[in-house]
Amino acid sequence: MSCEQGFFKSLHGKGLRLTPQRKEILSALHELDQLATAEEIFQYTQRKSPHLDISTVYRTLELLKKFQIVTCLQGNDGQYRYELVHTHAPHVHLVCRLCGRVLEAAIDSLEPFVSCMQGQYGFQVDVNSLSVGGLCRECCARMR
Repeated sequence: MSCEQGFFKSLHGKGLRLTPQRKEILSALHELDQLATAEEIFQYTQRKSPHLDISTVYRTLELLKKFQIVTCLQGNDGQYRYELVHTHAPHVHLVCRLCGRVLEAAIDSLEPFVSCMQGQYGFQVDVNSLSVGGLCRECCARMR
């Protein structure tokens, strides 16, 4: 099932429609294929749909987040960035607190952590929305 079909099924189950505006925003997220701010998504959609306004982008991103179609990451600049969940393998975001660089790391090494949280606390970790702050390799080297 494609992302758009999953979104349509989720919306339909809640009595909502897959509007042309929602389709445009989903399409932009597919085409951008990277973390993007609401403003970047808005600017991208303006090329094809100049009638789309920024408030529609924000509302749609919140809806996509609610249905777990996008994940959201807050960068060290305070801006939220969004990406589609199902177009990437599950991963964790590593966010450098100095330069703001965001790296994607496979979740394999987190399995012991995830299992521990489930076993010890009964807490199921949503790895798709997990980000870890720290220092990237380049910033570590500069600090030495």
